[in-house]
This record gives sequence, structure tokens and C-alpha cells, in this order.
Amino acid sequence: MKNKTLIVFVLLTVMLQIKMEAQNLKLHPKGYFTARGLDVTVFDDIYPDGHQTGVTMIQHGERVMANGDLRLEISPGQWSPVPKEVEKKIDPSTNTISQSLSYPDETKNHIGFNPINYPDLKLKYKVNVTPTEGNNFRITVDLENEADIKWLGKIGFNIELFPGDLFGKSYICDGNFGIFTHSPYGPLQSQMDGQNLGTPLCKGKKITIAPESDLSRVTIQSNIEDIALWDGRINHNNGWFIIRSPISARSGKRVIDIVVSPNVIPNWTYKPVVQVSQVGYYPKQSKVAILETDPNDTETSEVILIKHDELGKKNIKTIKPKKWGDFLRYNYYQIDFSEVNEEGMYTLSYRGNETSPFQISKRLYDRDVWQPILEYFLPVQMCHMRVNEKYRIWHNFCHLDDAQMAPVNLNHFDGYIQGPSTLTKYKSNEVVPNLNQGGWHDAGDDDLRVESQIGTVWNLALMLEEFNIESYDATSIDIDKKIVEIHQPDGKSDALQQMEHGLASILGAYRSMGRLYRGIITNDLKQYVLLGDFGGVTDNKWTANPSAKDDDRWVFTEDNPDRELYVAAGLAASYRALKKTNPKLANECLETAKALYKTSLAKSKRTENKIAILVELALSTNETSYINQITDLQGDVLKNFDNLGWRVGRIKHLIKDKSFLDKLNVEAQKFSLKTKNNSLADSPYGVPYTPNIWGAGWTLQEFGVKQYYFSKSWPEFANYEVYSNALNFILGVHPGNNTASFASGIGSNSVLVAYGMNRADWSYIPGGVTSGTALIRPNLPELKKWPYFWQQTEYVMGGGSTDFMFLILAVQKHFAD
Repeated sequence: MKNKTLIVFVLLTVMLQIKMEAQNLKLHPKGYFTARGLDVTVFDDIYPDGHQTGVTMIQHGERVMANGDLRLEISPGQWSPVPKEVEKKIDPSTNTISQSLSYPDETKNHIGFNPINYPDLKLKYKVNVTPTEGNNFRITVDLENEADIKWLGKIGFNIELFPGDLFGKSYICDGNFGIFTHSPYGPLQSQMDGQNLGTPLCKGKKITIAPESDLSRVTIQSNIEDIALWDGRINHNNGWFIIRSPISARSGKRVIDIVVSPNVIPNWTYKPVVQVSQVGYYPKQSKVAILETDPNDTETSEVILIKHDELGKKNIKTIKPKKWGDFLRYNYYQIDFSEVNEEGMYTLSYRGNETSPFQISKRLYDRDVWQPILEYFLPVQMCHMRVNEKYRIWHNFCHLDDAQMAPVNLNHFDGYIQGPSTLTKYKSNEVVPNLNQGGWHDAGDDDLRVESQIGTVWNLALMLEEFNIESYDATSIDIDKKIVEIHQPDGKSDALQQMEHGLASILGAYRSMGRLYRGIITNDLKQYVLLGDFGGVTDNKWTANPSAKDDDRWVFTEDNPDRELYVAAGLAASYRALKKTNPKLANECLETAKALYKTSLAKSKRTENKIAILVELALSTNETSYINQITDLQGDVLKNFDNLGWRVGRIKHLIKDKSFLDKLNVEAQKFSLKTKNNSLADSPYGVPYTPNIWGAGWTLQEFGVKQYYFSKSWPEFANYEVYSNALNFILGVHPGNNTASFASGIGSNSVLVAYGMNRADWSYIPGGVTSGTALIRPNLPELKKWPYFWQQTEYVMGGGSTDFMFLILAVQKHFAD
């Protein structure tokens, strides 16, 4: 009997081994399934409301399927219930990855930054993914507790298909077929759980996507219930195409059983990508492009540098790429042509594929690079104004009815919290005067966060102080008539006018309330998500009548000493920029900064904000008391030099304590070496690359600005090339097959479909700067052409564009002749 049992066990083991050998998908050391041309990840990512988690498929280098999971709605939105991830297990013996999940997620249920309203549902379940034959994989869902019968048929397993790759392609479903259209169409069916949905595009046991495309073809088959193909864009503009299988009421514990069969081209190889600045380089600047190749592409070719002139093209130089090493999922090589300094237009060619043209020029940034931020982006984002550009109205008069005090004890849907008191003389829903002026809309949102407002003002003040931009005038701004005319000079500095516009919002609130606002935002989610012209969001009728109007925005307050110090620092810097042209406003900035400093410094918990306000006040007043307080904090400064040193370096000339200065110099040398070494070792791009949810662009811009100030304060330890690399990263030298400049309309190839107030139009705002290429965990760089990815192509105030503008001017100052 024992021998028979042993024989059966051996036979089963051999059969399992044979079956696994027939599977192309293998378990990667990083915990996902992979084959040449195909990857399947299982809850590796952390952002379901951004279409970025669940069971995900990457086919031929492109993420085509995501968010595979049980969802309560056919077409979920950003604030729809999502499950809590409990435990992930990888079983090499069965080649299965399992993720346990549950509804609700207590950390989001009516609480948190974006609170979600969960229904009365307690559900525990497990999603299992197992490779089968060839490149196929099986998704099963097992319930770990019984669901209330009322939820059967309502809960379903959703597989989201990225629309941008499918427009114009076809689908087949049990003999029915159709085309994926660029816009969503009816017929509509009656509301389902509050959702207006179209009828399914098709329904059956098996659905094939893009049968005509070897790159995109995939078949999805259900072994239990019928599956349906839905167009999620009917319910949400940013929706995807969705294949959904309702959980079965008759199959017991296993309620979902789906097989996904993607086509994979044999021996597929990722096409090599050459990443170069889409603007170009100064003659004396280092010029290092990056070559990104498939790990299976082991033999590199030479790169040709081509110069273009009126006679055509001329091969200038052949370059052998220098191996940097493995990074993310690809091999990386550096293409160094720093010794080429002849001015002109160039391209790089690799295996016959040329990059977009770029310049080598002494006048590289003299036009068309930082100027669009002042010419377009800041004017277009201006709130409480009508913004015209010749025949075009970017947006009409908006939010002239601002703003009513937010109700107490409120957790807003976009991260605002009003406590048990308004902290002012104004009661809930009372109108607060002086708020219907100034400020900029934050990206596609029509809210005014105080940190984004002062961040923009502060950056403009520092640029006016550091660089020669005061004379730039391309815009007419009439504050009294509330009209902006793009490309119509009015004889005034655009940068100074934009500063005054931002301060009108911040100081207007301070005058009325005796404190800062936390932010101003719409009170209704339906109003918040509206796209298009901000001028149509409210009736624009301001009244002191305290009775609430549904279309009025709310103003929130908070007791936050650290944020008050941050704003105070920006106000103190503004004094220096404005004192010659607008002394009255300059003095108000300085006095308000001092008042906030006095009430908040002792209560602050962040040394960084204390140092920020003390540095700016010291530079604005030359008062020794501020310098002495910084000296008293030297222990914290030296211990956290990486974050604080660049700030304190700005007042080195005012510090009298020689011992403190000597210690700062020691830390500066350490920091310089560490920064250079880490930047070279961390990535082939010469910058520390650590993206989270959003792309790393904004973080690297901020890093570059700090490096500028550090290099100015300690030229003997300067990191000029590091902040130059940070800028080139934004301009196109970044991971992935989309080499566009993150700055819209800047460079020969840039992000021209972006997430601002314009996103419904698949368009861009010149000078808007996105965060750029995101990291799809664990290792896929992605920058898709899709207007609704805020984590890749969003515009923001407070640093997005103005940090970029600062960095451009910093590189120009150092490298231009």
C-alpha cells in the first residue's frame, strides 16, 4: 500500500512539473509572474482610485489591464468603496499568488484625506492568480464568509482595460462584435445603484479584445457566470473599459473563475529608446543622453550624432554607449557627447531611429522655455478673472461669490477638515469678505490651498531676487475689471503682477479673519468634479447675506503653526521683491509675516519651518535676533543638513559665530560628496530617483532648486551638474518609451495631453509642468497619453511650474556665456 501511495505521489509530482514547464509565465524574484513580452502583477501597487493596483497585466511593455478585483459597482469612481488589502501570499509549490482582502476599509470609511462612504457590508475574500498553459493565467475568487443575499449579483469582479490603447480596435463576444469608440455612446439603461450606465457593449462567456492586433489581442473567458464588456466612461469621464463578472450565487465558496489568454509575440523585444533633452544643451554643459534597452538585447550598436543645417544632415560623431547597468526592468547605457560644443540643431540616431531635434546653443533658454509659465500657465490658472487670448476665452469670470465659512465638524471629500470652531468671528455658512479676489486654481481643481498660493508667490519672489525677469511683460492684467489679456503687454512686470494677484487672496483673507485660511473649495462633490470652464461653476453673485447658497465655495480654517510659519516665510520673501514697486503691499507682507512668526514659532514642531521663516526675516530685516535664533538651532541644522543646510547657507554672510560656520562647512563638504555619489549610484540619470504615487518630476525640480542655493552658498562644493541633470530629467532624459518633456509645449516633444482644467478636451496649457513618468510597481516606468492620470500628467500650483521655471533660470545663469 505504501509503495502504491509513493507511486501515485511521484506521478502527480511529475505531472505537475510537466504542466508547470508548459507554462511560459514564471515567478519573478520580485514576486510577480513574467514571461518574455508579458508580466502579471497581483496587488503590487497601492492606488486603486488611480486605476493602479489589483491584478494587472503588462503586454509587450504596455500596461493594458489593471484593478482586477471585486468591486461593488459596475463602473467605480474615485470615491467608490475599495477593499482593504489584508495579506498577500506567494506559493511557489503551486505557482500561485493569493491576496486576501475585505470590505470595508476602516481607515477610509467616512474618515481620512478622501473619506469613502461604505455600505453596510462585511465581506472577506481571496483573489488567486495562477499561470496555466502557455501565456494564460487563471483568476479565481474565493469567499471567506457568506455575503448577504442582497449583494449577490451586485458585487462583481472587474477587469479594467486602458482605453487609450483600444480606440479604433475591435472586440468579439460570443459571435457579437464592435469597435472601441473614442467617445462613449448610449443607449443608456435605467439607474443602477445611483449610476447612469450604458447597456453592455457585449455579454457572453468569452470576450476577445483587439483580435486584429498581435500586440494587443487578449481573450477573457469565464468558467462560471457570463461576463459583460462595459464602457465606464459613460458614468465617469476618466473611466476605463470594464469586463465584469458578477459573483455567482450558486457555486459555493468559489464565486469567480476567469481565464485570461493574452497573445504574446514570440521572442518579443522592447524597442530601444534614446532619451535626450527635448530643448537641448548649452555648449559648456555636460551632454549625456540615455539608452534604454531590453534585457534580452545584449549587443549594443553605435549611436550617431547628426547635425542638421540648411544643406541637410551631417553625421558628426559616432558614440559607443557606456553600460551603466540594470535599473527598473531594463538595461541602461549613457551616451556622452559633452565635448561637442558647436552651436546648431542635432539629433541622435540609434539603429536608424532618430530622436526629436534638440539645440546646442549659447541662447538655449532665451525664449520658449521658462517664458510660457508667465505667458500662459499662470494667467490661465488665475481665479476670479476672465482670461482671454485674442479669439479664445480660456475661462470666464469665476468664483466672484467667494466664500462662505465652512460648517464646523466637517471632514471634506478632498482632505479639508473644519474643527469644532471656525476660529474666527464668522459662523458656519456666513460670507467672509475679501475672498472674491486673487489666487490661482490648483491644477484641474478649482480650490485654493494656502500652501499652493504662497508657494507660487514665494517662488516668484525668489526668482525676481535671483534672476533678471522683472522686465518680462507679455500679459495685460486689469485687476479692477478682472480681465486678463494674454499676449497683450501692459507695461508692467508679469512676475510682479502675478505675485500681487496671489497675495490678494492670502492677505485678503487675513484682513477679514485675522488669520490664514486653510483653503477655499467647492462644497459639493458633483460640482468639484465638473470639467471645463470654471466660469460656469457658480452664479458669481456675491452677497453678504449669511444664508447658504449651494454653488458657493467654502473657506476652511485650521490651527496649524507649521503651515502658518511656511506662509509667513513666503510673505517675508515677498517684501524684498515688492519693496521698490509696491512698498505698501511689501510692508503689509512683512508685518503679517512677523505677526505669524510671533504667534506660531513657539508652537511649531518642525525645525524646517522655523528655519525657513527665520532665514527670510533675517534677509528682509538684517535683524540680529533672527540670526541668533538660527545659531541657537545649530544642533538641529547640523544634524539635518540635507534638508536645512541650503536654507541656512543663504545667510552665511550674516552669521558671526565662527564655530557654527566651520561646522556648516564640514557638513557642506559631506553633503556634496554624498549627493554626487548617491545621484550617480541611484540611477543612470544622475539624480536620486524615488517616485511614489506621482511621477518624480516635481520632487526632482524641488531638489534642483535646493541644489542651486547650496551651490551658490558653497561654490567650492558646488553640485552644478546635479541640478542640471534634474532639469534634463524633466526635459526628456527620463525612464520609459515616452521621452516627452514634462513641461507642456516646451521642447520639440512634450506632454500635450494633460490634467488641468482642460483635461476633458485632451489638450494642454503651455507652461504647465506635470509630475511625469510614474512607476507602476514593481518596476515599469509609465507615461501614458491620457488626460485623466493626475499621478502622471497633472498640473499644480505651488511648485509644479514655478520650480521648473526657477531651475531653468538657475541652469541658464551658470551655463550661459
